[in-house]
Parts: sequence; C-alpha cells; structure tokens
Amino acid sequence: MNTEVKHQKLSPIKLDAYKPLREVVSETLRQAIKDGILKPGERLMEIQLADELGVSRTPIREAIRRLELEGFVVMVPRRGTYVADISLKDIAQVFEIRGALEELAAGLAAERITDEELETLERMMVEINEYIDQGAFDKIVDTDVRFHDVLYHASRNTRLVDILHNLREQMLRFRSISMHYPGRLAATWEEHRQMVESIANHNSTMARRVAKKHMENSEKTLLKGMSKDEKSAQMVHDLFPHTNN
Repeated sequence: MNTEVKHQKLSPIKLDAYKPLREVVSETLRQAIKDGILKPGERLMEIQLADELGVSRTPIREAIRRLELEGFVVMVPRRGTYVADISLKDIAQVFEIRGALEELAAGLAAERITDEELETLERMMVEINEYIDQGAFDKIVDTDVRFHDVLYHASRNTRLVDILHNLREQMLRFRSISMHYPGRLAATWEEHRQMVESIANHNSTMARRVAKKHMENSEKTLLKGMSKDEKSAQMVHDLFPHTNN
C-alpha cells in the first residue's frame, strides 16, 4: 500500500433531512473514490476525514465499514484502511458475477415487468438516443443508470437488486473508458433495444441471452479501451501501475 498518496481536501458535507448522517458520509466518500479524489492505495485517516467533512469519527467509522463490504476500501491488520486498488483480475471477476446476475434480472423482468415499467424503459431509449445525437455524455450515463434501475426492480427480487447495485457501483469509475470507445454508445443502445424488445415480448430466454451478450461486450470494450486509447492508457497507468511493467 502507498501511504504517500495525498488527496485534495474534501468539502464539508451538507446534511440531508431524509437520510441518516452515516449514509450521507458513505455516499460522500464513495463518490470521492469514484471521482478519483480519494485515490487507489491511499490510506484513509478517520481523524482527517472527520475534520474535512465536519463530522465526528463515528459516522466516518461506520461509512468505512460499509465501503469495505462494498469493495471500495480494504482494511489491513495493524496498518490501517486503504482505498481499494482494483486490479484487472478484480474487474474480470466482477464482470463474471455481474454478467450472470444481469442475465437473471433480465429474465425475471421479462416474466414480471409491469406495463408502466415497460413504458418507462421505452421512453428512456428515446431519451438516450437524443442524448447520443447531442453528445450529452453526462445525461447518457444518468439515463443509463436509471434504465438499469428500472430493469432490476422489474425482477421483483430485492436481494438481487441490492447485489447488482453493489457490483455496478464498483465499476462506475471505469464507465468513461468504456463509453468513450468508438462505436460503443451506438452498440449499447442497440443492445438495450433488443433487451427491451425481448422483455416486452415476455421472452425470458431471449432477454437473458441479450443481457449476457451486453455484459460480455461491455467488458471487452473496457479492456480494449484500456489497452488502445491514449487517454485511457494514462488512466490505467494511474490506476493499475503494476500492469504496465
């Protein structure tokens, strides 16, 4: 672990009347990791984080425990807590698990989705297509996340939804590499279209097949982006310096 990594100072949190303090702190630290403010290999000091966020050490400690369960941080006995340095092997394993569960969610959604949820998915497809034409990357990402949320909930399996959210969160920091790869946005839209069509036809087998292919293509594109795109290559060097030896 690299104890010399330093981050830019975090801003004090803003309280949310509808959320427990520990949840707000967890979201803040999770987002800081995704945004690269808290960097892979960086040691997390409870006192420092509490001071920066303007809270006591208790919600910091609770948030760190939660982030450890989610795979964002690791606790090393007698050394401390560090931001997880995700390896290429870790990415492959997450995709392996997520691929199987995305396939299950799509299959269940085809059997259990409501007419209202189906209409929501179809409207999102129109939105995403418009955002692709506009080059509005942030809106594409936001709508894509909401698209999958609707699909997950249509499975009517809350435990499956929770696990998929966890796995997806771990991969969000790499979304830019995959989405910016030439042709990937159009391919993703087409894969989503096929998935919605299969679900609308209540064809569970086809929905599973399309979801599986979607995840396989997402993984392949991410790895291609890491190896070929110059900007992505620098991101890989920063995130996975050991892979460039």
